[in-house]
Amino acid sequence: MEKYCYRECGLDNVYLLNGFRYSETPHGRAVHIDKIDNLHRAIGEHLVFRKKTLTGKEIRFLRHELGLSQEILGLTLGKSGQSVARWEKEQCGIDGAAERLLRLIYIEHVGEDEGIRETLERLSRLDEPACGELSLEETEEGWQPRRMAA
Repeated sequence: MEKYCYRECGLDNVYLLNGFRYSETPHGRAVHIDKIDNLHRAIGEHLVFRKKTLTGKEIRFLRHELGLSQEILGLTLGKSGQSVARWEKEQCGIDGAAERLLRLIYIEHVGEDEGIRETLERLSRLDEPACGELSLEETEEGWQPRRMAA
């Protein structure tokens, strides 16, 4: 099975196991991804609910999904736009409170039904390492992460 490294989302470790196809164009081979909005939501939910610490690229992915500039996200989190830029460039790490608030904002954006307390408790239990490959496959229930065998 050929998997596709989906770098177009801005992340280096996202692989699609299905739900995509190739076609030839006058400019070369192109990839078409099915239900891309659902795919981005699956990636966002994976980052928010399964990653212990967000990388700069992951912060940028979530910010783009929220449709916010660095300045507006910074103001929303009680920080400056420069702080957001530094997080995204990995010049410094995002502080825990700002990271939790970013996760909550994303959860509210996608319409998750959890309450704030339940979400914060769920976030406090995260234990996945900060790196690793995210492989997704399209299923009848939508795009889903799939654990790869070690």
